[in-house]
Amino acid sequence: MLLPIKHENMSARRLPVITLALIAINVVAFLATHSTIEEQAPQLGKARAHILLLAAAHPELKLRPEAQQLVTSFEKDHPSTWKKIQDPSHDVVDPWDAKMRLQQDPEVLQEEMDSLAQEYVTFSAASLTQQYAFVPAHPRAITYLTANFLHGGWLHLIGNMWFLWLAGFVLEDVWGRPLYTVFYLVAGVAALQFHAWTNPGSLVPTLGASGAVAALMGAFLVRFPKMKIRMAWLFAFRIIRFNAPAYTLLPLWLLLEVFYGAAFGGSSGVAHWAHVGGFAFGAIAAVALRYSGLEQKANQAVESKVSWTADPQIDQAHELIEQGQFDAAGELLRQHLAARSDSVDAAILLCDLYRKKNDTSAFQQATAQLCALHLKLREPEAAWQDYEEFLNAGGTQLPANTWMELGRALEEQQNFERALSEYLSLAENCASERAGLMAQLAAARLCLKRLNRPQDALQLFQAAAASPVPHLDLEVNIQAGIKEAKTALSGGTAKAKAAGAGA
Repeated sequence: MLLPIKHENMSARRLPVITLALIAINVVAFLATHSTIEEQAPQLGKARAHILLLAAAHPELKLRPEAQQLVTSFEKDHPSTWKKIQDPSHDVVDPWDAKMRLQQDPEVLQEEMDSLAQEYVTFSAASLTQQYAFVPAHPRAITYLTANFLHGGWLHLIGNMWFLWLAGFVLEDVWGRPLYTVFYLVAGVAALQFHAWTNPGSLVPTLGASGAVAALMGAFLVRFPKMKIRMAWLFAFRIIRFNAPAYTLLPLWLLLEVFYGAAFGGSSGVAHWAHVGGFAFGAIAAVALRYSGLEQKANQAVESKVSWTADPQIDQAHELIEQGQFDAAGELLRQHLAARSDSVDAAILLCDLYRKKNDTSAFQQATAQLCALHLKLREPEAAWQDYEEFLNAGGTQLPANTWMELGRALEEQQNFERALSEYLSLAENCASERAGLMAQLAAARLCLKRLNRPQDALQLFQAAAASPVPHLDLEVNIQAGIKEAKTALSGGTAKAKAAGAGA
């Protein structure tokens, strides 16, 4: 079993009010409805089962429209099961089934069918799932909303809420609260409608937030494709943890949903096509929001609310951008940054300007500068968001000093694996520079002190010792590192031999 634990950007610029509110509404709705749903399900299920058994054994009986729709839908969705219950020699289901097999009087059988149909109608009218979950055969407008806030059990609820939290709060931070709220509600509708298109005539109620949450996952993939997700793999009573970028994990999940939906349809009890439809909607909507400019406007609105002051020059530059005078706005912002290099608002607006101009090279440079500024202000989460923007725009190599600071920020957050990855990339890209050597030593130190990988540490220290970059001032540290790594390796070998002898 694979479970996501967290991802690299586990913070936001302000409290994710909407995401927390959605989680709270789902939990309250579950607590308010779960016991009732559990009580009603056996009654309705028994009436449904008896109608199907009687209709299969006596196809000559007349059925009320509701019962006929139930039989037709079941026969279509579960043909193999229908054939089994049509067989007179099938196993007895319950005492009622045994009793009906002995009954041959047509009038008595018809009366029983009429009574069962009436029970089915009565129980359906009182059932929360029939009234507020989404039923593709007869969708009601209210159920496009309410079905997204009902859940069938604790595991169903907890799983959906965890994924909602992981993907939701970062999207709320980027899009702002109003846009994020509209997206989530519309995504739930879209997922249910896609489910209805792929399961026309189905009478099985669909409930849960998974369609809307799948849309958040699709949007997350578009918005943060290279963000690494921390996963836990439960295998053979062991927990194996590893990091993987979103662009590998989320498409794999989508392919599995397509496979299960195609292979099992609605018979699996899981609305796989609702997940697929929600994911596709989320990905398409995220692309549309990004290229329509709505995302940038929403992000600027968030920045204006979390910033302490608004500078007149920045306001003027913003007006020039709105008027399409990009060159004038860019010149004004560059002058402002020359005078006030710590102006985050001006740096963000300059990035937005280059994005609107489709000037990829300038956008990469401006985003790298914004990343450095956020690191200087000790805002590592914002810096990581800048780095993701830089990578998504095709950037490959940050300025060495910024890249090094980014690795140190990761270490402070105890994200040692990703810090190692960034140090190694910096060392590879700047192999002939002092920064590359320092990154190599930082990677060696991480392997030795934090990751318990002395063999890798030894190789990195030895590579640093052989580096053509002048490093006389570092030689003592390098040799000390080599010695410590060898000691750690010999200690590990001795322990392994002792363990082998003891066995």
